[in-house]
Amino acid sequence: MDAWFDSLLGLLALPKVGLSTVFVVALVSATLLPMGSEPAVFGLVKLNPDLFWPAVLVATAGNTVGGAITWWMGYGAERAYERYAHRQAEVRALRWLERFGAKACLLAWLPLVGDPLCAVAGWLRLPFWPCLLYMAIGKFARYLTMTAALLWWFPGRL
Repeated sequence: MDAWFDSLLGLLALPKVGLSTVFVVALVSATLLPMGSEPAVFGLVKLNPDLFWPAVLVATAGNTVGGAITWWMGYGAERAYERYAHRQAEVRALRWLERFGAKACLLAWLPLVGDPLCAVAGWLRLPFWPCLLYMAIGKFARYLTMTAALLWWFPGRL
């Protein structure tokens, strides 16, 4: 098992296959798994400054695909579990999400609540393509802001 894990880490090592690594890490981090992709994006850009825009765009694409997967997970969960006794706080959150609709997916970039937000959007059967568009916009803004801020904060080469 250790040899397999070492070979996987070697395969995904930065900068050898950095953009594909950023895509996979961003995709996985957008599911309900607790993981951040910003360090991978920052590491790649820090090692290869010319890859700033490609890294931000690839991370956005991977994270958006992960958000879409999470949306479909929520959609499937709702279909499997049609009835649910909601507590008052859950009812308020669902009403808020229903009121804002797909635009609420702009907040899919938020830590802790962003990924479940995508799942709940699927659960509520909010329209997939508008949700995906708003997810992509929010996630792009996050990667652009975070990567630029980290490069400003840590300007020297590694």
